[in-house]
Amino acid sequence: MSKKTPLERIKEDEKLLEKIMHVVPGFSGYKAREQRREADKIIRSYLYSRLQEARNSLQDIYQTLAERKAPDALPPVDRLLAIFDRVSEKVNHASYGYAGFFDSIKIDEEELDRMIAFDTQLVDGARGFAERVRELKAQVQARKLDNLQAYQDELQRTVEEFERTFDERKEAIEGVEVS
Repeated sequence: MSKKTPLERIKEDEKLLEKIMHVVPGFSGYKAREQRREADKIIRSYLYSRLQEARNSLQDIYQTLAERKAPDALPPVDRLLAIFDRVSEKVNHASYGYAGFFDSIKIDEEELDRMIAFDTQLVDGARGFAERVRELKAQVQARKLDNLQAYQDELQRTVEEFERTFDERKEAIEGVEVS
């Protein structure tokens, strides 16, 4: 079974009346932009929820380490929590890739498609760091702290790379001309 993009899922869910409205001149382009805006929103919501899920697991790790009296391990986890907070808020409050039909910034369909493809790449990054946090949590719960620093370092690199990619997304959006 192939995974569908958020845009494909939205298009499949359209009602018959909406499909007919696509035939009306001038409406289909606007409707397609609305669908792309919704797809962008879905992707960002997914990214934010993965970041929050990972952050909550990191909080559990921090608490477990504190209970086990592993003070040397706490500052790196605390630093990771701060990074996750910063990145998740950046994702949560980022501009949508679409401005309203009558707003001063117009993003054409090609630019929206490019942005959605860009965001879809971020989904892989979100899955990657979520998996690394799960692995780290399992290691801590199993009291296997030998590789703790390596896990923390790798997780920090992964999240910082995700943030850089997300910042590139913002730069792409800001490169759109104001009309």
